[in-house]
Amino acid sequence: MVDQAVIKAQQFVNSYTVSGIPRVEENGKTSWTVMYALTRILQYELGISTLSDNFGPTTMATLQAKYPVINSATNNINLYRVIQSGLYCKGYDGGDIDGTYNYRVSASVLKAKQNMGVAAAYSVDGVTPKVLKALLNMDAYVVTSGGNEQTRSAQQWLNSRYINRRDFSIIPCDGNFSRDVQKALVYAIQYELGMSDDVATGALGPMTENGLRGHVLTVGSTGTWVNLFSSAMIFNKRPNVAFSSTFTSEISAAVSAFQGFVKLPATGNGDFPTWASLLVSHGDTSRRGTACDTVTRITDEKALALYNAGYRIVGRYLSNVPGSTLDKTLHEGELALMARYGLSAFPIYQTYGGEASYFNRSQGVADALAALERVRHFGFQSGTRIYFGVDFDALDFQITDNVIPHFTGIRDTFARYGYGYNIGVYGPRNVCSRVGAAGLSSASFVSDMSSGYSGNLGYTMPADWAFDQFVTVTAGTGSGALEIDSDIASGRDTGQNRFDPGSPDVELDVSFDRSMRSALLADIQAYFEGLGVPESGGSGAQAFTVWTTTQSLDQVLNMDWLATRLARQFGIRKAMIQCPLLWELRALRTDDAVADDLVIDHYSGTGLSSSTDSSTGPGQIFAATAIKAQNFCISRSIISGTLLDPQNEAHLWQVWQQLHNDNVYNVSTIPLVLIHAASLVNVPLPGLRTSEEDTRLIMARYNGTADSAQGYGNVMLGLYRIYEKYYAPQRAL
Repeated sequence: MVDQAVIKAQQFVNSYTVSGIPRVEENGKTSWTVMYALTRILQYELGISTLSDNFGPTTMATLQAKYPVINSATNNINLYRVIQSGLYCKGYDGGDIDGTYNYRVSASVLKAKQNMGVAAAYSVDGVTPKVLKALLNMDAYVVTSGGNEQTRSAQQWLNSRYINRRDFSIIPCDGNFSRDVQKALVYAIQYELGMSDDVATGALGPMTENGLRGHVLTVGSTGTWVNLFSSAMIFNKRPNVAFSSTFTSEISAAVSAFQGFVKLPATGNGDFPTWASLLVSHGDTSRRGTACDTVTRITDEKALALYNAGYRIVGRYLSNVPGSTLDKTLHEGELALMARYGLSAFPIYQTYGGEASYFNRSQGVADALAALERVRHFGFQSGTRIYFGVDFDALDFQITDNVIPHFTGIRDTFARYGYGYNIGVYGPRNVCSRVGAAGLSSASFVSDMSSGYSGNLGYTMPADWAFDQFVTVTAGTGSGALEIDSDIASGRDTGQNRFDPGSPDVELDVSFDRSMRSALLADIQAYFEGLGVPESGGSGAQAFTVWTTTQSLDQVLNMDWLATRLARQFGIRKAMIQCPLLWELRALRTDDAVADDLVIDHYSGTGLSSSTDSSTGPGQIFAATAIKAQNFCISRSIISGTLLDPQNEAHLWQVWQQLHNDNVYNVSTIPLVLIHAASLVNVPLPGLRTSEEDTRLIMARYNGTADSAQGYGNVMLGLYRIYEKYYAPQRAL
């Protein structure tokens, strides 16, 4: 919504033609861009030569020295306008930005200070430096979405009591827990412990921890320490807790519930372990975990050392990072060895995952397929939960833009191929909470050890947490010694201690070596030309084609990651998937789009078309064909899903849209069609050792039942042999 008052503030910013003060869009919307510009104007008016978005120590010190209070006696028109603009951007009356400190401005400043909780501390009329800093940021001082009055009361109390300490800035009073609020609470504790401004840091260190050990609260305790403790409980969203200076039986009961939630002894007292769990993500690092995770291979000596140290559940990785020398993956026989020593295991899938750019829907599909193939390879049974790693400090917008789509791809893939396996998420609290809230995971493995992550600071423990990773330690000695991350186990996931025999992967396809692309292309071009299919264009059935041979192959190779993982998932040859994919791309005609448009027209309700289906997408698959193939594979427990009716137009339209709009879905349907095709031509379902003749018959049936399908199968077999010329040697490496 456009706010005309904010437009006045933006116009004031744009009245400056000073280097370092940017122009802002006059859109009537408050933003950091506007606040930064106002901060730069303030610095300019204070005579600071280097302008910055940051309202930092130099700005604060200069403002304090020149204008400890700005009021009607200050007589600085532009400083008044900065204040008036800040008030408008905060939703208060700015007095028309007329350069006067009039009664409207005075009343708004008083209201703002009351909302901040500092009216008593700054009782004189006027704007102090810390209040001006608070006016020039995006913090709110009224309850906002998701907030509550109890939290706001605690925030206002912190501001009122500690605002005159040097490094304590006015915190938001919006009723929501945040990084700044958590830091302010730790500052307050340090002040109450008697730390000077030069010692207090706002971070929980050894001095603060030792001080807290001397402030155990029990029923009947009163005073400031109870205010601080009840604030911490409220900030952690614990129910049935009121902001109070008295430690009541109600607070004690809430403490017991919290202690049970985070797996502390349920004493009901505000003891140090409870303080620590409320104040910092890793909590009390002297706790004893019963679970752990490690990159180290477990041997007999190490398994015994873990068991003797009290560990019963061990997280191990399903794969190594491509190109890395770190051997962190499970090894053959390792799970059985752990089980002999009374250790259960839970699998972690993480290859890289160290920055936002890694995460997207396609990568989620790839990771899900790879993880499912690996858990089956190692023999993890149905019911196992796989934890997919988000191992970086993801900001909230990155979770929205990258992580959520990534886990959507994982969820959709599990829905089709996951048969009894569950999805877990590893990452900071905010990542775990948001992925879980989106219905994309069933439990969280929380990287609480990274206490400085913005995704941990100011965020509460996810309700669905299974493992709480809180400290790195060494277990065992000598040959049994290994470094582990110690984890608290909630009991939501007890790991696995019984395993299937697993499956060998020595014959499975691997990703294509792109250095061989030119040679592969030359062979395919020569083969196609021998069939009368030139590099571009064509005649007869190939007339008016959309893609050249080179473009078609490059599209296939760009999705080699998917074909490879699908082939490994189903235990078939990748070449069988890529043969029809390449041919259908190369044979795609311009008039194929017309057939697709007729289907769209039919379902759009115009009544001009009666076409309910067409072959569509890169694999040129009919929706009815896809439905029949999916139904067959579901009935054979090859994939998961719901049986659909190929005669039902609603079902046809649902599947057709996925085939048409989602290339990953389309290509993922190719192996299902091939598996179903094998049953239709009465040959064994495709596998790693399917004969060439059965391969030909299966791929012929992909094309249909017409006489021409046999010719199609012959063409596919020739193409299959070319692919295998390159793939077979790579499998042997």
